[in-house]
Amino acid sequence: MANTSFSAFRAGAGQHKAALVLFSGGQDSTTCLAQALSMFERVETLGFDYGQRHSVEMQVRLDVRRAIAECFPQWAPRLGEDHVLSLDVLKQIGGSSLTDDVAFAMQADGLPNTFVPGRNLLFLTLAGALAYRRGLSVIVTGVCETDYSGYPDCRDDTMKAQQLALNLGLERRLRIDTPLMWLDKAQTWQLAHDLGGDALVELIRTETHTCYQGTRDVLHAWGYGCGNCPACELRASGWTQWQAQRAA
Repeated sequence: MANTSFSAFRAGAGQHKAALVLFSGGQDSTTCLAQALSMFERVETLGFDYGQRHSVEMQVRLDVRRAIAECFPQWAPRLGEDHVLSLDVLKQIGGSSLTDDVAFAMQADGLPNTFVPGRNLLFLTLAGALAYRRGLSVIVTGVCETDYSGYPDCRDDTMKAQQLALNLGLERRLRIDTPLMWLDKAQTWQLAHDLGGDALVELIRTETHTCYQGTRDVLHAWGYGCGNCPACELRASGWTQWQAQRAA
């Protein structure tokens, strides 16, 4: 499935030459960045500072960018500017365990309290505005409807609706690419390997950050993290499944 998805996106690059990757410095966004660098002539990155508790990702993401440029010299000339936008309004709204110091739990509506209402909608709206100004025609985001927590703003239908809204509201033909939409975490590890072999897998394992707690004092087989939050559990289970598939 990973190979099929990659081939389909590569074939669809076509007239699009430049992309903006929503880049947090985590496993998913790093895999998306690698894929974009293999497809487009110019790739810029965008991070958001929204008062997240795991703010360490804002520091790690620059290290990941540097590591990619150093480890993959064929991609380095394509890696353009990095941008960071402040969205602390999300922390002002509060109510999420990603912005408030509360324990991870399920809400009455069936969603985990890691859900930050409107986050991805705001991310993509601002990404569209930046892409407009920077002359970038593709926005790449690592949202996924396979291994996810039920977040409504990660769904394929939401992405299609957001793309339509951006095209209408900006009077510009922008495309939202979601290369991980139908991949589980094991397939995401495999996609990284397809793109950059063991070197990219090791870079993702040792340099990226996905843990909601912001823990970076323990390096597990699958990477840094507390090992207990939903993000760590998902990443770890995907790694275990992928390793088992490779050994079979």
